[in-house]
Order: sequence, then structure tokens, then C-alpha cells
Amino acid sequence: MTRADDAEQTLATGLAGYRPLATVPDELVDGAGVVRPVWRGFLSHFLGLPEEERARRLARGDQYLMDSGVFYRQYGTGQSVERPWPLAHVPVLIDEADWAGLTAALTQRADLLEAVMADLYGANRLVASGMLPAQLVAGNPEWLRPLVGVRPRDGHYLHFVAFEIGRGPDGKWWVLADRTQAPSGAGYALENRVATSRAFSEVYAGMNVHRLAGFFRDFRDRLLALRDDREARVAILTPGPLNETYYEHAWIARYLGFTLVQGEDLTVEKGHLLVRTVSGLRPVDVLWRRLDGDFADPLELNPQSRIGTPGLVSALRAQGVTLVNALGSGVLETRALMAFLPKLAPHLLHEPLKIPNIATWWCGGAPERAEVLAAQGRMVMSRALATGSPFDGTSDAFPAARLSRAELAARLEAEGAALVAQEAVTLSTTPALVDGRLQPRPLSLRVFLARTETGWQVMPGGFARIGASPDPKALAMQHGGSAADVWIVSPRPVASDTMVPASPGPYRRTTPGALPSRAADNLFWLGRYVERTEGIMRLLRARNVRLAEAGEAAAPLIAALDPLLESLSAEPEGGVPPGLLATLAAAIASAGQVRDRFSPDAWSALIDLEKTARRMAATVTPGDDAARALSALLRKLTGFSGLVHENMYRFLGWRFLTIGRHHERAMGMAATLATLADPDAPQGALDLAVEVGDSVMSHRRRFSLSTSRATVIDLLALDEMNPRAIRYQLDGLAEQIRFLPGEDDPGRMSELGRAMLRLHTDLVTDRPEDLTTEALWELRGRIAGLSDHLTEAFLR
Repeated sequence: MTRADDAEQTLATGLAGYRPLATVPDELVDGAGVVRPVWRGFLSHFLGLPEEERARRLARGDQYLMDSGVFYRQYGTGQSVERPWPLAHVPVLIDEADWAGLTAALTQRADLLEAVMADLYGANRLVASGMLPAQLVAGNPEWLRPLVGVRPRDGHYLHFVAFEIGRGPDGKWWVLADRTQAPSGAGYALENRVATSRAFSEVYAGMNVHRLAGFFRDFRDRLLALRDDREARVAILTPGPLNETYYEHAWIARYLGFTLVQGEDLTVEKGHLLVRTVSGLRPVDVLWRRLDGDFADPLELNPQSRIGTPGLVSALRAQGVTLVNALGSGVLETRALMAFLPKLAPHLLHEPLKIPNIATWWCGGAPERAEVLAAQGRMVMSRALATGSPFDGTSDAFPAARLSRAELAARLEAEGAALVAQEAVTLSTTPALVDGRLQPRPLSLRVFLARTETGWQVMPGGFARIGASPDPKALAMQHGGSAADVWIVSPRPVASDTMVPASPGPYRRTTPGALPSRAADNLFWLGRYVERTEGIMRLLRARNVRLAEAGEAAAPLIAALDPLLESLSAEPEGGVPPGLLATLAAAIASAGQVRDRFSPDAWSALIDLEKTARRMAATVTPGDDAARALSALLRKLTGFSGLVHENMYRFLGWRFLTIGRHHERAMGMAATLATLADPDAPQGALDLAVEVGDSVMSHRRRFSLSTSRATVIDLLALDEMNPRAIRYQLDGLAEQIRFLPGEDDPGRMSELGRAMLRLHTDLVTDRPEDLTTEALWELRGRIAGLSDHLTEAFLR
């Protein structure tokens, strides 16, 4: 039986009418053309599913990713947008025995890169002896001169690395690129696993697939063990929400229980790295950076960086912090360096490379230029100091055959030292679901290694990139590629690893870590923006109800409402005005800054609210249509508020969020009463105030009579039982402020506590007649002043 016949027979055992593959994926069969045993169980299950059932299961995986808010940021012409994670539903299956050989080879490569890094920033014998060209190091922007001689505190430069690997049609693996700067994708690999295992839960449970949790657990435990001070923190340094993999940064911080920080959160004092928190400065002993090394310290590295921490290099010199990975490790990703690794391995490790990288020639020497010219048709050219794989479609690489022989010779002669040539490779293909059919598509694997207590540990799986077409250059997600889970399948049962550490002693509850000041600031403003959004919605709904019911007769009331909307930058334009959308966008921006502290459900609810609002803004018209649309938006917003209130842990972050909501609601109600309860307000304004304050039923139950200024002021300003009243908000503010760091000292009251006590006492002792229009505006100003005291004390 031929290779194609065997594969087609296997594939045809499932779905009736299924059209067998015209071209068989290389990963599906071995060198003899026989379907690999590791694939048989999965294919039998997959092809045996009725088409509707298969579609339903795949949708289950997609729904998980959507509900979890998994995204990557795609950059285009002058802008970037969040894109849903492009899951390739069919996993890549690799036998455990095959994986064991890869594990040993990649561990050796990680040791080699560690040794090269130690030399480049230490004795520099490789350059001095001529084994590495000096210009590849000294002229490399990733070689950071200020780090020369700075030895890591724990002795290791590399703690977390990744390798892009590919397999040829003959089954042999190559390394396509080394990732040592700030490797991304490990978090996405775990999300791929969850989504794929949900889609194929039955077959996954029975196939002895190695779990991923143990890899993350052991790396987490290693980072915690690297601390000199047991009370110090491990933090993850992110460039921020505009980074293309920010979702992963936030996700891993939440998964591992580490603090997510940005450069502005950190400071250096006396050689130690500290994080600014609402409880003061707190030590950070281990920092896992997810930004390029050049941007880490604007004082000694790139002065244009706005995302680094001044003085970080000095903290490294003083051995005050362990960095994962060491600054300057990006030099190891240099494409031309791959030309020298086969010779460096025997020199540094006393053994040859166990897995080759793609054949690479640095064109700085005459013999190498001659070889490249002789094999021009097989060469891909790129910049010598470029990083990453030349075959992913994102680099400046181009086929040498694009040039004439004379043009290539002239370019090699003129700028050979700046060029690298790599042999074009044909990547193996794997089954991918394309338009409802399995089709062969090229793939590469990103495999992750973490340094643990026992040495390098390889993630049993990884992150496979699947091409959007047979062209290997279509692997990148920016070019339509997708990501697949990688299953390492064992013939024996595997351990069900979890993130729970083995604890020999009695259980001890851990306390939440200190809250970074920037996170507290964003949570405070998130609370304010969400409450402001609700206030705008209620004002707009009341306006549109009167417009629908009374038309021109409602003009005086509408004229009274419009200044309130204008004060909130929500001038009424159409049914859902741009000001409402802008306020909602501000809420999402604040939430995005603290993504690691948000549940996926709460985030999804907020995003769903914004999408609905934008859709309505394009379709609804003023009047009854807009009033009904705003009611629907209010219900969605209430759902988000309920998720946060019921599910968010009552740590300091929740308190700042709650303070923001109380603060904004108190200010909004004071302004509403000052406007609509003014003696000169038009007839019906008091009823309008009660409606905007969502207290119509409460007013009827309490007073059983029509509204008067006294009843409205009493209910919406002074009633401690009404969750819409100013008094209720000040009670809540006083309660939450009491729990903030340093506010429970009975011997010394802070400025914030002093202002809060005066304000609260004055309102509690006020009567309805005391709250004149002028008094209400003054009250609003005093409430606004609390924000300044809060910022001074905790948010700077």
C-alpha cells in the first residue's frame, strides 16, 4: 500500500462522503508512508463525528476563548487593533519518545546560549580568540555595553527561553530561531490547551496527553526561591496594554500569582528595586521582564524609553534584584550568530549540537560569500543583526534568486558583513481544518524551557504556528496564520499535575500582596467612569422619554437637563451620543490597565456593553427608540456592576474601585439636585430628579404624596438607606477610607480622613432646608476635593 493510499484509507474511515486528502500532511505519516500511531486515535474520533456535532464542538473551544477575552494586538498602518485569538482547532500530535529526543537537544542548546551569554558579558574570550567576529558583537544594538561585567545575582543569565523549530518532510528537526530576549507565547499555549481540550474532551481524556500545569508550577516555585527576602515580591514587567501580547502578560501574572507592573511603578533606592504601592515602597527581588532590554533603563540604556525604570542597571550591579532574563540577552537572537553555534558547541560544551539550526552563512568572509554565491538558488538573504526566523513573513528576508548573479555578487562585496544567508527550508505539514476539510498546512513549533530547581525543564507541548496557506511565509498571525495546541502523547497514563505546591506543613492562608499605586489609580477611575457612564445613561433616558411623550412641551425640562449632560462631556447628539461612548471607552482603558485583576466574565461584560453601545449609536434615533435602547444598556451595565460587586475579592483593589463609584455618584447626585431642585427649575423638575435618581418607588413608599423640594432633598441627599442618596455615598466612602493603609491610626488622622470626617459630619447634621442650591454646589466641590486628598496620599 502506498503512503497516500494508507493515509486516505485511514482518513476515509470516518465521515461518509469525506473527500480524502490529495496531499498527505507530513506529520500524519512516517518515512515509510504509514500513518503514525500517535494520530490514529484522534483521527478516528475526529472523522467519526457527524459534521454538525463537530462544528458544535469546535464552537465550544472558540466560545471559551471569546469568553476569556483572549486576543493579540495586530499592528497596521498607523494603528493597532485587538484581534480574536486565531485558534487552529486540530492539535499537533507528537509521540512521547520523539519528544524526549527533542527535549535533550533543546536543553543542550539552552546551556550553550547560557555559556555564550556569560562570555559576551564576561571574559569575552570568544571574540578575542576569533571564534566570533567582533563586529557581530560590538556593532550589535542588542549587545548592551553597560551590562559588561555585571554578573547575575544567582549566577544565571537565562531563566526562560524558547526555540522556533521546524521539521522537514524527512522528519528531521531544525532550530529556526532562538528566543532569549522576552519569549512570548507560553500563556497562549495554555489557553490553546484549554480551548482544544474542551472541543475534544472525550478523546483528550483518553489519550495520555502530558499536562502543562507542572511546567508553570515548577517555574513559579523557582522564581519564588530566587528571592533573598521572603517578604519581597516577584513581579512581571510589561510594556503596557498597547503591547501585542499584553493579554498574555496579564494572564500569566494572574495564573502564577505575581504582581504585574509597568516601568513607572518601580523605583530604585540604595541598589534595591522597589514597587510603589498604596502601602508605600515594597521590595521586588525577582523581575520577569516582558520588554526588550534596551528599553528597561532610560538612564543607562535607551534615553528615549518611556516604559523603563531609571536606575535598574545600577540595581543589577548592586545585586539587588534578579532579572528574568538578564538585560542584553537579545544579542543571542542575532540571526548571524547561528552560523557560529555549530563550532561553539564543541568548544564550550565539549560535544556537537544535538539539533542543528538551519544552515547559516555570515557573509563577512570571502569563503562564505563564495559559498552563498555558488548556491544562490537555495539562499534566503537578510540583515546579519536581524532576529527571529526569516521564514515567518515578518522580517526583511528575501530570496537571493530575486537578484541576478552579478547583483548578488556586488551586494555581497559591498555589504557582506551586514548580511546573512540561510538555506531555504521546506517545512513539514500538519492537518489543518480549512473550509470544513482537513488540508496540509506548514507548521513551526515554539518550544519553551524554564530553569527550575532541577535545571532546565521543557514544556511538554508548546505553541504551533499553522500557515494560512501552503506558503511557509504565511505562518505569522499578522499574515493570517493560526495557533494550534501541541499534544505530547504517552503510551502510559501521565501525572495530573496542578498548580498546587506540595506543602509538608499545616495550611497557611496567604494574604494579598500590596497594591501598586498605578493599579489603585486605574481602579479608582474605573469606578468613576462606570458610574459616570450610568449617570449619563439615566440623564439621556429621561431626556428621550420626555422628548417622546411631550415633544415641544418638554423643552423647559430638556433645557434643564442639557447643562448636566454637557458638564459630563455628553452633549446630546443622536440617540446614543459620542460623549457616552467616550466615557465608556475611558472605563475600558482603565480596566485594560489592570487586566490581571479582572475576572474574564467582568471583562467580557464590559466589552459586550461597549460593542452594544456602538452598534446602537449607529442605528437608534432620539425619542422612544433611544429611551428603550438606553434601558437595555443600563441593564447590561448593571450586570457588569453585579459581577464586580458579587465576585471581586475584598482586597484593596476592590476598595479603590468602590471609592471611585461612591465618589462619582455623590458628585453626580449633588449636581443633579443643585440643578433640578433649584427653586427656579421648571415644573416637573423634581419628578425628573427622582427618576434620574432611580428612586420613584422609594419616594412613593416613603412619602405617599407628590414631590416637594423637601421630600426630594431628604430622599436623594440625606437618606442613609437610599443607595442613590449622597449620604449613602459618604457613608460608603468613610467606611472604605477607614480600611486604607495608615487610615486606622487613632493618634494621627490623615488629611484625607480629616476632610472625610468634616464632610460626613456636616451632611449628617444638615436638614433639607439647609441644602440650598448654593450649598449643594459647595457640597459637590467638597466631594470633588476628596479626590485630591486621595491622590496625594495613595495614587502618586
